[in-house]
Amino acid sequence: MATSSPDVWQSPRHRRTVYSVLAIVGISILFDGYDLVIYGAVLSTLLNDPSHIGALSPAVAGTLGSYALIGVMIGALTAGAICDWVGRRKVMLTAIIWFSVGMALTAMATSITMFGFLRFLTGLGVGMIVATGGAIIAEFAPRNRRNLFNAIVYSGVPAGGVMASVFALLFEDYLGWRGLFFIGATPLLFLFPLALFALPESPRWLASRGRRAEAIALCERKGLPIADFVPSTPAPVASESVAVTAPAATERTGFAGIFSRAYLPGTLLIGAMSFIGLLSTYGLNTWLPKIMESNGASAHDSLYSLLFLNGGAVIGGLIASWFADRIGAKTIITSTFFLAALCLGALPFISAWPLMYTAIALAGIGVLGTQVLTYGLTSNYFGTACRAAGVAWCAGFGRLGGIVGPAVGGLIIGMGLGPTVAFFIFAGAAILGAICTALIPRSPAEVTISTLPSASREPVAPRRTPQPQS
Repeated sequence: MATSSPDVWQSPRHRRTVYSVLAIVGISILFDGYDLVIYGAVLSTLLNDPSHIGALSPAVAGTLGSYALIGVMIGALTAGAICDWVGRRKVMLTAIIWFSVGMALTAMATSITMFGFLRFLTGLGVGMIVATGGAIIAEFAPRNRRNLFNAIVYSGVPAGGVMASVFALLFEDYLGWRGLFFIGATPLLFLFPLALFALPESPRWLASRGRRAEAIALCERKGLPIADFVPSTPAPVASESVAVTAPAATERTGFAGIFSRAYLPGTLLIGAMSFIGLLSTYGLNTWLPKIMESNGASAHDSLYSLLFLNGGAVIGGLIASWFADRIGAKTIITSTFFLAALCLGALPFISAWPLMYTAIALAGIGVLGTQVLTYGLTSNYFGTACRAAGVAWCAGFGRLGGIVGPAVGGLIIGMGLGPTVAFFIFAGAAILGAICTALIPRSPAEVTISTLPSASREPVAPRRTPQPQS
């Protein structure tokens, strides 16, 4: 078996396989972002014209925005519960079909009730994609590029927001809101066939389920270095040493693992971090255009706020990921949360439009860009046996914040509290997110790995034991 390193491409096939996985997951997440923002982009149309799905008030519109996120939460938690048991590939393929069909059906909704129900069903597929995608990337990406690869993939959320904003600006007058939703269904036509043929099962998952022979065969077929993707079976004595130093809970599978004593503090703080980040993400992406309208912008110009919010997140998230691979994701996420709080708190006092859009873009780095790194931090925090459940927890519990965000925005608009109160509320949430992130402890999986070298040397000790004195 050739010596390999997780930091180096071992062959062109290795690189090609990983980049194919990266593209499939990244495009899936791109349409997650499209789904997130397209509702906010067409919301003014639905509010102003009751002939589409019925008469909407701001409070009802906020509730409709939350229905999709309830579905995302349930879909993510469900995917996490089964992904560590049935594998990553099956869940991802199912999610792509589910999400695409849901978007197509939503485009044909004719009532508020039907629209809300179909948004919920679509959210189930989105949740499965978000939860499964993080686990897939963590198990295929080279070790020194995991934060970068996670950032590239989850930059699909703000990139999808940019795509939705641009499409709404360019095509809504021609396609209508229904045509924009039909665009969200197109992954069924091109992405599902690509994933069917190019997305392999994770060899690390196969090995963790005791299917080493299948994992090795898959690595040979796809050009993946076996030493990196299929952990060696430890010697019996070394196993005993690891059992002493490693918390037993870290070997539990799925949700039992992430809620074990070893992982519990980090699990709760990661959930809170994701909750707060997604509260701001979904709240701003749903209501920022209306907030900007109340601040003096026209309905058309207010859409540019979404463009800058998501555009700043794409560029800033990728730059932040470069630093995260060098100084740690936790430090960067904490810093970007504080950046978002500063910019959002300053927005009510900025009157010049260039400065205002700059502040919005910087806030996008802190809010959406933070979420790009959140999934990377989470997938690297948990071990293979419970990684999908950990990412599902981050995505699913975080979506509770996503449910609250649009509802809070709707209440703010409905009560006429004005843009200043809205920006201050979201700024306060970002400060809480920074505090939760800073308190996340070191991963128990890292602690376990750091003990392995000393443990592997322990079997030598008995050979040097002196013979008893006669």
